[in-house]
Amino acid sequence: MNDEPPRRRRQRRLSDAERTLWGEVVRDVAPLRPVLPAGPDAAPQPVAAAKPKPDHPFSPPAREPGKPPPLAPLGRRMRQRIARGRHAIGGRLDLHGLTQREAHDELIGFLRTAQGRGVSVVLVITGKGASGAESGGGRGVLKRQVPLWLRLPEFRDLVVGFEPAHVAHGGEGALYVRLRRPRETG
Repeated sequence: MNDEPPRRRRQRRLSDAERTLWGEVVRDVAPLRPVLPAGPDAAPQPVAAAKPKPDHPFSPPAREPGKPPPLAPLGRRMRQRIARGRHAIGGRLDLHGLTQREAHDELIGFLRTAQGRGVSVVLVITGKGASGAESGGGRGVLKRQVPLWLRLPEFRDLVVGFEPAHVAHGGEGALYVRLRRPRETG
């Protein structure tokens, strides 16, 4: 056993260039708590609030009031959990055989009902569309239209984001749609 106290490492002094660089780094930093003065009778000085930098790369983009929130992807983990059956799909809507108008009305009604029930993810089946010549150039109209509709302002209060479904749930002919939580009223 050694009874000697541990040796302290001698701290290196900063060079003028390092001191200047450090001053630049901490220039806009405000302490979380007020700095207590050294003297026992001195009063604490008010701390200036830090100015938020709107162009900071990690800050969320500012949203204009009244503008719908942006869409967000489901994320790799959520997609995996849904595909593997570890996250329940709260409802399914099959739009096969409907006109665009009928499909639009069905979709918005279905999403509102699912959101009201507190469902977080639903499956919307659009179909892949008829192949080649038999479709007459209108191949997969709902497959193309539904993602466009989900981006519209009227759907933004309902939808957080959406992505193509896993092959087991319809692949290119279906979408996982993640719903927003219903707003509390009152």
